[in-house]
Amino acid sequence: MAMYVSKCCFLLLVSYFVLQWCCTVTCDCIPPEEPIKCFSGDSNCTITNSQGAFPDRSVCRAADAVYPTTEAELISAVATATMKKRKMKVATRYSHSIPKLVCPDGEDSLLISTKKLNNIVKVDKQAKEITVQSGMTLKQLIKEAAKAKLALPHTPYWWGLTVGGMLGTGAHGSSWWQKGSAVHDYVVELRIISPGQAKDGYYKNQTLKDGDTDLDAAKVSLGVLGVISQVTFKMESLFKRSITYGAKDNDNDLGEQALNFGNKHEFADITWYPSQRQVLYRIDDRVPSTTPGNGVNHFLPFRSNAASVLRANRKIEESAEAFGYADLKCFWGNAITSTLEAIAFGLTNNGKVFTGYPVIGYQNKLQSAGGCINQGSCLLKSYCAWDPRINGQFFFISGFSIGISRVKNFIQEVQKLVELEPKSLCILELYNGILMRYVTTSTAYLGKDEDGIDFDITYYRSKDPLAPKMFQDILEEIEQMAMFKYGGMPHWGKNRNIAFEGAIKKYKDGEKFLDVKQRYDPLGLFSNEWTDQILGVKEGLSIYKEGCALEGLCICSEDIHCAPNKGYFCKAGRVYKEAKVCRKVKSNGEI
Repeated sequence: MAMYVSKCCFLLLVSYFVLQWCCTVTCDCIPPEEPIKCFSGDSNCTITNSQGAFPDRSVCRAADAVYPTTEAELISAVATATMKKRKMKVATRYSHSIPKLVCPDGEDSLLISTKKLNNIVKVDKQAKEITVQSGMTLKQLIKEAAKAKLALPHTPYWWGLTVGGMLGTGAHGSSWWQKGSAVHDYVVELRIISPGQAKDGYYKNQTLKDGDTDLDAAKVSLGVLGVISQVTFKMESLFKRSITYGAKDNDNDLGEQALNFGNKHEFADITWYPSQRQVLYRIDDRVPSTTPGNGVNHFLPFRSNAASVLRANRKIEESAEAFGYADLKCFWGNAITSTLEAIAFGLTNNGKVFTGYPVIGYQNKLQSAGGCINQGSCLLKSYCAWDPRINGQFFFISGFSIGISRVKNFIQEVQKLVELEPKSLCILELYNGILMRYVTTSTAYLGKDEDGIDFDITYYRSKDPLAPKMFQDILEEIEQMAMFKYGGMPHWGKNRNIAFEGAIKKYKDGEKFLDVKQRYDPLGLFSNEWTDQILGVKEGLSIYKEGCALEGLCICSEDIHCAPNKGYFCKAGRVYKEAKVCRKVKSNGEI
C-alpha cells in the first residue's frame, strides 16, 4: 500500500507540473462536442449534457432537430410543431445544465437549437442597453458589450452559458449589492415565442417589458413557456475591479463572518475547505477606471488541459475510492488547493503572469472565464476537464441557496459532521472546496425569495451507478439537511433529483408561475416529464430502485436503496437525525 501511495503522489505532482506547463502554451484546441447528435441528417437524434450523463443516466431522444438562424425560422419551427402537437425542447450550444431540462418527451419530439441565434440585435449606448439573441454565449455578450464600453455588472463565473440558458436556470454571480448577482434581474425586455391557436398561425410572439408581470415568469422560465428569441439587458459603463485573495483563515467563525463579508465587498465570494478547517475570502471591489492595471481572469479549472493529465488525475481519484483511502484524497486536496492559491487561481496582472495582489482590471476581463471552449492549436490534445470523450472529471454538483437567518446554523452543523469524520470532506477539496456566493431577493417568480448565500458543492461520481463513494452518508446528510431542514432553494441548472422534491412549494410565487405556464403553453408542448415533476404537476421525481440513493434518485427507506452487498445500509443521519443516508457498516456491525 505504501508503494502504491507513493506512486500516486508522484503521478499527482507530475500531473500538476504538466498542467501548469500546459497553461503556458496554447492548450485550447478541442472544444466541447455538440450536445445534439443526429444519425440521419437532422433526424433520429439524441441529446445530452456537457458531462454526457443526466442524473438518472437515461438517453434522451428526439425525432428531429432544427437550427434556426433568424426569428422567422424560429417562429416557423414552433408553429409547425404546435400545429402537429409535437413536444419541443430548446437546446443550447454547450448544454451545461445537469438535470433533464433539455430532454423532450417522446421519440416524435423536436429539438430547437439556439446555436445559430447568437447575434447582436441592437446597442443603445445612451440608454446603456444591449439587445441580443438568446443563443449568444456569455463570452460573446461580455465581448460585444465591452466594444461599446458597457458591462453587465454581475454574471456567472463560467462563460460557456448562453443568454437563454442563464435565464432558463436563474444563473448568477456573487453580490448582495445593488440588484444583486442574478443575470435575470438586469433584463428590461424579452421576446418569447410560444405555441398559439390556429387563428394566430399556431404561435404567439410576445415582447415583455420591465413592469409586465409576465416578465417575472419568463426571466427564469425553465424553458417551459416557449423559446426566448431575444433579450435586452440594462448595462453599466465599463468599470474596473480590484481582486485580492487573502491568506487562508480558520473557519471557526465562518458562520458569522460569511454574513459580514458580503456587506463589505461588492463582488465578494468565499471558498470553504471544511476538512482543512480553513476558508479563503475573496476581496473584490470596484475601483476608479484610472487605477493602473490590466488584469485577466484565466481561471485554471476552466482552461483546456492535456487529456493525458486529466485521465491520470481521474485514475488516481478512482483508485483512492477503490481502496477507500481517504488519506490520499486529503493529501491530494491539500495539493490542489495550495497549487491554486499559489498561482492566484489563474488570475494574471497583465494577461500573461501573476506578479502579486491586487489584480486590477476591467470588468470584461475579470468577471468570467472559460478558455476550454475555445478552439486553437497546441502541442498537446487538450479539453475541458469534464469532457466525456477523455474519461476525465465526472462529478455531481449540489447547488442551493440558504436564507440569511439560517446560514450560520447550517454552516455550524456541517462543521459538526466534519468533527465526527475529519477526513470526510477532503473529497470536496479535490474540486476546490465549497464555493459560497451571495444572492439576493428577486422579483422573478422562480428567483430567490430572500437574500442568502448559495453553496456549490462538487464531488466525485462513479461511472458505476451502483458503486457507493467514500463518506457517502456525509454528503447525503449535508444535501438533505440543506434542502429539508434549512429550506434550501435548488439551483435549477444543478443538483440531483432529490434536491427538487417539494421545491416549487418553497417559492411564494410558484403558483403564479404555473398560471403563466398554463396561459403560454396550455398543451404543455415545451414541458417534459421531469419539468412537470419538479413543478409539482406530476409525481415520480424520486425513482425507487436498487441503489437509487447512491445517485440521489431517491432518499433511502430500505437497505436495497443503498449497497448492502458492499456494506452500505440505510441509516439515520448523525447530526440531522431526520436524514436517511447510506452509511458503511463495519463487518463487526459498528457504524
